Amino acid sequence: MSRSLTVLAADDGSPGVPDCAEYWLCQQLYDWFGLDWLAENAQVLVATPARIVLVVVLAVVVRALAHRGIRRLTDRTSTGAVPTILRPLRNRVAQSDAGDQITERRTQRAEAIGSVLRSFASIVVLGIAVVLVLGELGINLAPIVASAGVVGVALGFGAQNLIKDFVAGIGIILEDQYGVGDVVDLGEASGTVEAVGLRITRLRDVNGVVWYVRNGEVLRVGNKSQGFAQVVIDMPVAHDTDLEKARAIMQEVADAMYREEDWAAVLLAEPESLGVEQITAEGVFLRLVVRATNADQWRVGRELRMRLKERFVAEGIRTPLPLLAGTTGVSAGIR
Repeated sequence: MSRSLTVLAADDGSPGVPDCAEYWLCQQLYDWFGLDWLAENAQVLVATPARIVLVVVLAVVVRALAHRGIRRLTDRTSTGAVPTILRPLRNRVAQSDAGDQITERRTQRAEAIGSVLRSFASIVVLGIAVVLVLGELGINLAPIVASAGVVGVALGFGAQNLIKDFVAGIGIILEDQYGVGDVVDLGEASGTVEAVGLRITRLRDVNGVVWYVRNGEVLRVGNKSQGFAQVVIDMPVAHDTDLEKARAIMQEVADAMYREEDWAAVLLAEPESLGVEQITAEGVFLRLVVRATNADQWRVGRELRMRLKERFVAEGIRTPLPLLAGTTGVSAGIR
């Protein structure tokens, strides 16, 4: 609020004294320095700069405190120990590598989330500080806000895909849909995740091809590395095979592997031989299911298939003979 200050002349001819009856800072400055021009312009020369400096100092302090709080929160989250109760029963003894991998993944998530939170806090605090400073300078904010709104709408339409990617990336990180080292299926591309950013996910497939997938285009995620893995093996046998004998042999081979010390930390539950899964013109398929750690699921599958094949050969259990192209066509026509 502007105040009009008048200078009153003294009776004895001394310099005039500013009228500071309604403005304490004016009187205080005149008492301290005895300068009429400083007292008359106290609002412009002292009060407004002091308020601007106070706003800037408070903004810097609040921003620093917010960054410190976010950093402490993310550091505590990233370095926290994995609760023992959350570890698999057969894997509690000690998978130091798995524990290191979980800690590293948690650290990466915490760092990404902390970076986003710190940037958001800085934008909010500095934005409020700029608005307050402009208000102290007497600048009309209405045109600025209107112009900023128009520019924001234009940028929003022009960069909507970019914004969509960033928002989706934040959701992926917060929800822990996948992380570095996970084997995932993203639809068009599948493989091992090498990097998870706010805009792009980079993964490498089994052929060594590197795929860059925009986070906003990820509609579904099949993660093969979270929790445990279910190894499903369908062994084909000939139609005239003793199916009960073949099923018992599959259960016996899997149980023997489950009891071995080398595989004790890998196999998380007792195997199940489920029996006949499918009957086709080619043969009969018997299914075996084994629960394993996600990192060793492919190694377990290969080992079991090799052992089952060797045991089937030793027991004289025949696998189906391949059908000729003409025979396959006839069979298809009959069906």
